[in-house]
Amino acid sequence: MIVAKCPLRISLVGGSTDSQLFIDTFGKGSVISFTPNLYTYISIKPNRNPLYRINYSTVENLTDPTKIKNDIAREVIKYFKLPPLTMTFNADIPSSGSGLASSSSYMIAAIQASLKFLNKDWSQFKICTLALKLERKFNPLTGYQDPYGCGIGGLKKYDFLGGENIDIKFLNLKFSNFFMSLIPTQINRNSTKILKSVDINKCIPLLEDVNSMEKANNIKDICFIINKAWEKKKTLSNLITNKDILKLENQLRLNKDILAIKLLGAGGGGYFLSISKKLLNINNSIPINIDNKGVIVWGV
Repeated sequence: MIVAKCPLRISLVGGSTDSQLFIDTFGKGSVISFTPNLYTYISIKPNRNPLYRINYSTVENLTDPTKIKNDIAREVIKYFKLPPLTMTFNADIPSSGSGLASSSSYMIAAIQASLKFLNKDWSQFKICTLALKLERKFNPLTGYQDPYGCGIGGLKKYDFLGGENIDIKFLNLKFSNFFMSLIPTQINRNSTKILKSVDINKCIPLLEDVNSMEKANNIKDICFIINKAWEKKKTLSNLITNKDILKLENQLRLNKDILAIKLLGAGGGGYFLSISKKLLNINNSIPINIDNKGVIVWGV
């Protein structure tokens, strides 16, 4: 059996400028994001019968891989022309509608597992490039930061210049002696409708936050930029927040230990990221750290 694991993605600033529409219109998008120590997992093993078995929230057994309903499994199996096998999906946290780019993370893990199965060795960058291509077959609004933000570990600034022209700079912002947590909103959503509603002209000021954070050298400045960027993001679409999200945000703002919060992903639900002076124990919060490895694979 082959197992691949890929971290999820947490965007700090610049989200929405990585969309294809924004880059085509303005020539460049920039994002600062990091990979947390939360992962998706794909395992594959060959089958002795002619069936493709796909295990996720449901189970599919098919002889024709083009009929597989799971988009990730179908596109990866078709691309690599894989023989009948069992592919199983797992994740550290509920990933659907999370705002953590779980679909891209699964796609990268599936590609990496398939490459190991075929005895091929690709760079993480090349894997991410293929992941974006395949994911856009069923989700054309996938942004650049999703696959590249998941598959390559660490805290990074990305400049997306179109196509495979991507500059990556690893950052050394200091989060020591502070705590990062994910706080669930308990709201699942589909990001497509939200992404379609975003006014890209309102996204231009988000690039300023990326430049400011790249220069930040203390936690106070970092938290100020995150909070400011979240206020800007709320203005991009009226679907990014709702009364339940705003109610939870207001409750979190009352906690004096929390220095910064922002809703992750497209908005509308998923998780808040918080940076705090103390480890949080509220609303089933999940403590996180930064993963520096990105996607990895091994044989069992």
